[in-house]
Amino acid sequence: QGKEPGFFEQAVVQLLLAMGYGGTTGSGSVTQLSNDGGIDGVIDQDVLGLSRVYIQAKRYADSNVVGRPDIQAFVGALSGKADSGVFITTSRFSDGARVYAEGVPTRVILIDGKRLTSLMIRYGVGVQVRETYRVVEIDEDFFA
Repeated sequence: QGKEPGFFEQAVVQLLLAMGYGGTTGSGSVTQLSNDGGIDGVIDQDVLGLSRVYIQAKRYADSNVVGRPDIQAFVGALSGKADSGVFITTSRFSDGARVYAEGVPTRVILIDGKRLTSLMIRYGVGVQVRETYRVVEIDEDFFA
């Protein structure tokens, strides 16, 4: 909260790159904040940009649910560019949004706030380790 509008989009791109999208030579970028045509970020899976992952990112309060019209608009933005995309929100998706995303020919992956948080922790994006615990047990073979 309190960051400039492009901060969340940049964090989402960094997360997808950390997850391995973009490959070893690919790259990711945030699109222009205005007139982005409903696409917030693009990840090139290869050097030439032949294969791309398109991203829509919405930083919403938990009470602001992403609905079917948001997913339809994203699918429209993908039309003619890609046959798949990733829609990420800090809040959650309505049932209508989920049903639409599952039924549309364009493959749209939905990542809600809960899954986003677990992915950020898993891939170490936006988090740092504060404490580490080491649990030990008796090595039975040593004493045998």
